Amino acid sequence: MVPEGKCIVDSAASQSLTVRRASARLFRVAPISYLECTKCGAYISAEIPQTVCPKDGGVLYVRYDLPALKEHFTPESLTGRAPTMWRYAEVLPEVEPVSLGEGFTPMLPSREFPNVYIKDEGLNPTGSFKARGLSAAVTMAKAYGLKKLAIPSAGNAASALAAYAAAAGLEAHIFMPKDVPLANRIECESYGAQVTLVDGLISECARIVAERKEKEGWFDVSTLKEPFRVEGKKTMGYEVAEQLGWQIPRGIIYPTGGGVGLIGMWKAFEEMEELGWIGSERTRMVAVQSSGCAPISKAWDEGKTSAEFWPNTATLAAGLRVPKPYGDYLILDILRKSGGVALAVTDEEIMDALRHWARVEGIFAAPEGAAALAAYRRLRANEFFSADDSVVLFNTGSGLKYLDVIEGSKKSDRSRPLASRQIGGIIGP
Repeated sequence: MVPEGKCIVDSAASQSLTVRRASARLFRVAPISYLECTKCGAYISAEIPQTVCPKDGGVLYVRYDLPALKEHFTPESLTGRAPTMWRYAEVLPEVEPVSLGEGFTPMLPSREFPNVYIKDEGLNPTGSFKARGLSAAVTMAKAYGLKKLAIPSAGNAASALAAYAAAAGLEAHIFMPKDVPLANRIECESYGAQVTLVDGLISECARIVAERKEKEGWFDVSTLKEPFRVEGKKTMGYEVAEQLGWQIPRGIIYPTGGGVGLIGMWKAFEEMEELGWIGSERTRMVAVQSSGCAPISKAWDEGKTSAEFWPNTATLAAGLRVPKPYGDYLILDILRKSGGVALAVTDEEIMDALRHWARVEGIFAAPEGAAALAAYRRLRANEFFSADDSVVLFNTGSGLKYLDVIEGSKKSDRSRPLASRQIGGIIGP
């Protein structure tokens, strides 16, 4: 339902609406009222595929008629539902999901720190949290009648797209730097994706997709270039609340490259408050980055509302190698509203945390996930968090996806700077 006084913005794509109706491929919009631009506030139709706001390129949020859901969609209504992210169907698109069992990953109490929990996203299909966003994005692509999806990626997003596109019977066109982690390349090829290895950064991959997508008939599902990857990632926020007995933790530490998960969880908390599931309290959101690529941390320290492009990125944590997140303005705003913070940790801290988690917690984390433990150590030391604060640390992926990186870090000469792999690049439209 569109609020009074608002109108839905038309786009060029609306010209195909009649054709879509005639071909019986129209998206069933029942639970979705409209898409909302996070910059200008424009309302845009969800009946046809959308990318970003046509006015200013702002990220689009999916908006539902939440007041109409309150009576029948309650925490009690979740009892007996399947333990996947689609258990929250009322606040997800009302279409048949393309699912591989993603979501509802375990919330493990830390054996080392009382009141600390580890949300282990490495147990998702394809071994990372990217499964959530790409499940939702591919679900909607299929519902819209799209046939060919394209993505520039340096790792786990490509693997997830390849898997879900295979499950949906869609084409996946993936552009990856030549030195992409081996596991990701092999996965994508095994799922039948069309993989192109590019001699350059992920920004070069993105340029190729942008230049060819119209001619090739590809729909670009890059980070924040369509609204539904946020919807998949927001289910992490619903799960955190449900698994903690509908209590919001004092803090969430989230490894932040593109930051879609952090953005999605904040959206989930807003939705849950409107549904009456939680109050107005909010968790302190913490964005952790690598010191070799820390545009959000730098912008935070300088009090800015957007980030600058980070040159010469160099870190073992490939997922944190994002020189300028497209949603930087959203991430920084969320940190301020939540009383949170952004910080950067070194690769040495990350690898030490990775091995420590494996030996103490029995969790073989991705380097990006291990950064959350490194950040928690730092924040406990400076008393940002106390021993009594409940804090959730996100491990975003399985260490099994990074065997070459982890083995290489053991053999590297620590007296020399770590070599920069050509995976970094701007995430933008």
